[in-house]
Amino acid sequence: MKDQGKLLVIGFGPGSFEHITKRAREAIQESDVIIGYNTYVDLIRGLLSHQQVVRTGMTEEVSRAQEAVRQAEAGKKVAVISSGDAGVYGMAGLVYEVLMEKGWRRGDGVEVEIIPGISAINSTASLLGAPVMHDACTISLSDHLTPWETIRKRVEAAAAADFVIALYNPRSGRRTRQIVETQAIVLRHRPPETPVGIVKSAYRDREEVVLTTLGGMLEHDIGMLTTVIIGNSTTVVYEGLMITPRGYQRKYTLNAEVQPLRPSERLQVKAEPWSLEAAISQEPRGGEVRLPTLELALEALQRVDTARASTAPALFRQEQILEFYVSPGLANKKLSASQLVALAKLVGDQGTLEYTPHHRLLVRLATDEPERVKERLTAEGLLLEPAGDVVQVKACDFCDMEKAESVPQLEELQRRIGGQRVPKELKLGFNGCGMACYGAVKEDIGIVYRKERFDLFLGAKTVGRNAHAAQPVAEGLTPEQLVETVERIVRTYAQQGHPNERFHKYFSRVKEVEGYRYEAPQIARIENAACGD
Repeated sequence: MKDQGKLLVIGFGPGSFEHITKRAREAIQESDVIIGYNTYVDLIRGLLSHQQVVRTGMTEEVSRAQEAVRQAEAGKKVAVISSGDAGVYGMAGLVYEVLMEKGWRRGDGVEVEIIPGISAINSTASLLGAPVMHDACTISLSDHLTPWETIRKRVEAAAAADFVIALYNPRSGRRTRQIVETQAIVLRHRPPETPVGIVKSAYRDREEVVLTTLGGMLEHDIGMLTTVIIGNSTTVVYEGLMITPRGYQRKYTLNAEVQPLRPSERLQVKAEPWSLEAAISQEPRGGEVRLPTLELALEALQRVDTARASTAPALFRQEQILEFYVSPGLANKKLSASQLVALAKLVGDQGTLEYTPHHRLLVRLATDEPERVKERLTAEGLLLEPAGDVVQVKACDFCDMEKAESVPQLEELQRRIGGQRVPKELKLGFNGCGMACYGAVKEDIGIVYRKERFDLFLGAKTVGRNAHAAQPVAEGLTPEQLVETVERIVRTYAQQGHPNERFHKYFSRVKEVEGYRYEAPQIARIENAACGD
């Protein structure tokens, strides 16, 4: 029987070795595989020895979680690393969601251990002084996964309730308006002089700590490596430190050695006139019915139980965003007026239609009925294809279908591998004649029909200053050989490719695919651009 693996979901804190917990160090060292975002892997490289390392780029969290589960189910100890705490905007929840989708059970599934770390709100607060001494909340301003309207409401509620607010992911190269709108919302509830702390790269190289105000916070550098803490109505600045009082001065005389209230008196209702117990004990006014404390508690519990029962069937209740590609067909490039009208009605004002350079429209819309969407568009004669890290089969128009001899092979490839999950989005280009004017040889896999046979190309690098065409690996394949060969290549890539590893990188790493040897392209040396990119 195959040994069960283990998932170690690790929060390693701000990034400095001295702030990584003992258990986190042990977990990293006992793992067979380390999976993490490129920057995170670099931060813990000094702790690595024998481990296999799987690195991915930003926004590839789902791929990391899926690969971690796959390797653990294969019997390996897998460490999934996050900066800060794995359970605060980290990988813990996503790993559990992937396991839930697979029907995982704690009793007989792979073991999961969540290893806590120091979250950004804590590391940032320690550098600023003591700004989080009272009720506080964390809000991520990234709207990649959460609608901005939801984030805006949360900021509004936190600001109105006088929470100390820690802002995660406050700004990126493309997300610049969110921090501006957040400042405007908070300014409606707090004066411009409210203390604000801005910390970049806490406890890492290039650490920066800035103490400013709510009104002046946007004058400072704020980016993805920054955490912003906005004080509440009692937060003060003293000796360059940001301090939020806990409230002890209400019951204690801080400059006296002997307190006026004895310890036995400090928790009595009369010493806490602001408490709920004190409010309940007051005489009812205006015909209000005052319930005893026990009855209030029971009523609250009943309401919670009622709400829980009404939502019991669903683990999560979230707005579903359906994302897919739509086109008139593989070879057909012409959309009819009725198709465009159907698309416009379905997408509406809340959804989006994005034109892509691959003769497809990327559709995003909120819906609880994805099957109905599919039925309506399919009835219009439109081809729907999944978005994301899947195989996309694209083709020329076969000279307006005047050279359609190879269309059956195109359609068979679409049937067999179109939409198949792969480590990174893979485009298969198909040309219907030797002119190859559609540019199939510039795709991950290129196919050119010529003299009733097919030529095969592998491993183009489609973007970048060192982009290059695919390597010609075979000429004169029969239709049967072509379909079977390409299907095997894609299947092997899906099984052996690392998460987020593009096909050309996979080809250069494994050196041989289905008997076709990789040959490094001849690329001229290019000096770095003056802009530094």
